[in-house]
Amino acid sequence: MNTNIELREAVAEQISTEMTLNRLAELAKELGSDHVVEDARSLVERMAEGRFYVACIGQFKRGKSTLLGALLGDRVLPTGVLPITAVPTVVRYGSSRAARVRFRGGKWADIAPEELTEYVSEEHNPENSKGVAGIEVFVPSSLLADGMCFVDTPGLGSMFAGNTAATQAFVPHIDAGIVVVGADPPITAEELAIVEEVGKRIQDLVVVLNKADKNSDKERELVKSFTTAAVEKRLRRPIGPIYEVSAEERLQKRGPERDWPNLILALETLVRESGRNLVRTAGKRGLHRLREELLVIAMEEREALVRPIKESERRIERLRKTISQAEQSLRDMGYLFMAEQQHLSDMFLDQRKRFLQAACPNAEAEFSEERKQLSRRFGPRFRRRALRAAQVIAERHVLPWLEDEQARADQEYRRVESRFVGIANDFLKNLSEAEVPEFARMPTSLDSDKGFRSPSRFTFEHLLRVSLPASPLRYIADVVLAAVGASFVIERDAQEFLEHLLDMNSARVQSDVVNRVQESRDKLEVEIRNLLHEVTRIAERALDHARVAKAEGSSAVERRVCQLNAVEEELRSMMAV
Repeated sequence: MNTNIELREAVAEQISTEMTLNRLAELAKELGSDHVVEDARSLVERMAEGRFYVACIGQFKRGKSTLLGALLGDRVLPTGVLPITAVPTVVRYGSSRAARVRFRGGKWADIAPEELTEYVSEEHNPENSKGVAGIEVFVPSSLLADGMCFVDTPGLGSMFAGNTAATQAFVPHIDAGIVVVGADPPITAEELAIVEEVGKRIQDLVVVLNKADKNSDKERELVKSFTTAAVEKRLRRPIGPIYEVSAEERLQKRGPERDWPNLILALETLVRESGRNLVRTAGKRGLHRLREELLVIAMEEREALVRPIKESERRIERLRKTISQAEQSLRDMGYLFMAEQQHLSDMFLDQRKRFLQAACPNAEAEFSEERKQLSRRFGPRFRRRALRAAQVIAERHVLPWLEDEQARADQEYRRVESRFVGIANDFLKNLSEAEVPEFARMPTSLDSDKGFRSPSRFTFEHLLRVSLPASPLRYIADVVLAAVGASFVIERDAQEFLEHLLDMNSARVQSDVVNRVQESRDKLEVEIRNLLHEVTRIAERALDHARVAKAEGSSAVERRVCQLNAVEEELRSMMAV
């Protein structure tokens, strides 16, 4: 009996929210906000269809797209491509495979699923030059039949850590998350920041340890323990079990299932027990967000109507002058940042020298012990195994140093960033206090503790062509060297190869860190400039509306002010919904 009452109350609440959203769309149309109209109507549509969004979160190369493909039983999503910035792919239920792309401005275009790479890869859509705002893929998967939609996010740092318009527009739509982690490396500081950001908005998180076939039982247990402790510390709440899977094995229908059945059960349970509530919560959350945005627009326009045009024009000129001064100060700060970057680069160079001084003797000692175990009877085989041992030993030394170096670099970057952001925050605070009305709700500060805004792109270079030469002369020479007891020549080559691997890959680590500093600095400057110019945009938009009304005469202004007062009152009454 109670269940039926609760169900009727939930249905009534959803209907009320949908009706309010439809009314919000009408008010948005009246205020000339097309994107609020579109967002409100889209939200009503997905509430009516019972759709909720489960975002797949994780660093590039964690196997997110492969995992979603395994869950869907279909390799419909591109894998192994460098993703473009802030273009999420939503996977929905459909009676047959299909896809469509939405461009900036709201226009949709149908495409074949095989063409997705043309829109989601950096190679075919560099820096999102095609203006893609979002992608939807339709798949006849039973897992999605009751409203769950998967969201394949780009590589770490672009989807949630960035500050692009597409990011800010999509993040509020996420209702639950699948966090994909790995063992090499384990969950990073950047991934933890993303989980924390998403965890502030949603409660339902499913954590998956992918590529379980690549690690030993002991390694997986250590990773699960570390991940659980790190995530629960950030979120300050339990996260439940971590599911060990190999998405690639499941796609190929081979290997042990591990936790795959439990993962499927967890997602089915999410749909059955939380799906309706997630949809209702998404509607209420969207209603609050859109209502707040319309409230700001209405108050902006009313303020511009009651203020003399000349005063508004002078105010905008003052804003422009202040921002111009801020731009000059940003350029001046840029030179200071460059000096700090050079300091960091020099510091990393010294650290690389120290790393090589410490690592080379240890690696050579390990290699000396390793090669004693190798048979020298057949020269080509001895060379292959010796060079492979060199690769393993070099990687064993370089990768832990990479993690230490990244952590040290992030700490140093935060120190520099804090000074840079502090000065920018002074601009924003002064502008907010002096020029921007309180109702505008402009941000008065930037987050100075984000750390790197750019993901690592380091990959260990094994130099396969060098380690496994195809030359028949080399093959014959190795046979002869072993036959005459001169295998020390092969040992010397392998020793030099080890030294080369350590030298080259440590240089790649240093280069990766320096590049991240530069890219993060560039993104930070864009973030600051966007916020500064948003101040002027708010004032100019309100002034344009005021000019139109005042050109029609004082009675038109009075009517418009009355309309805006009525709109504001109605919007505030929606808080009770």
